Amino acid sequence: MLAGRMPTTLHIHPTAELAERVLLPGDPGRALLLAQSLLARPLMFNHNRGLWGYTGAAADGEPLTIQSTGMGGPSAAIVIEELLRLGARRIVRVGSCGALADGFELGDTLVVDQAIATDGTSRALGAAERVAGDPALTEALALAAAAEPPIPLEGGVGDVVAVRQGAVVTTDLFYDPAGEHADPPPGDALAIEMETATLFQLGALRDLRAGCVLVVSDLLGARRGRIEPEAMEAAAIRAGKIAVTALS
Repeated sequence: MLAGRMPTTLHIHPTAELAERVLLPGDPGRALLLAQSLLARPLMFNHNRGLWGYTGAAADGEPLTIQSTGMGGPSAAIVIEELLRLGARRIVRVGSCGALADGFELGDTLVVDQAIATDGTSRALGAAERVAGDPALTEALALAAAAEPPIPLEGGVGDVVAVRQGAVVTTDLFYDPAGEHADPPPGDALAIEMETATLFQLGALRDLRAGCVLVVSDLLGARRGRIEPEAMEAAAIRAGKIAVTALS
């Protein structure tokens, strides 16, 4: 195990300045999309291990870094820990989730206030059953989400108009051999995903303000479905704009 005071970072190799505020998509391709859409003159911040990251000026003129984490809590924990060592202080996960509750449409926005920790990484970091994001940042995300104009999506999905706030289940499994996450989730869980509990727990342990805004990419209830790639890109850009506004 690496000593917590080790000054170097082994997985993130900065090739540009790190901003103290960071967006965290999981997908490296989505990091590139957000950098092209949200940053002026983005510079590559990291490309080591395929974890693409970029730094540039956001719409408010201030520096912003967008850094991918890869999939799942273990990868996210490494990236977040190393970003903290490099000076990150405010981080918003901008990702996707599968809706568990009724009433969601593909492309909807979910502001996460709590993560139910059923994953191994956040529990290894000492998380209890639930871990919360930073209250002030979560409130800012909710206000920004409500104010962000809807955008038309292709493929018959309609406009992104619904914004909800609530809890998600964080899991280690994307494909569940027991059958689509067979254990019934807690009654207030709106969606399921793979990294938020890790981010929130590291926020609780470190001097870090952590928040999360997700796009509904999958419907996992009786109305099953998956979002089209073009619609996902549009919804991800909208979520990125929400995160930038909240961090401004």
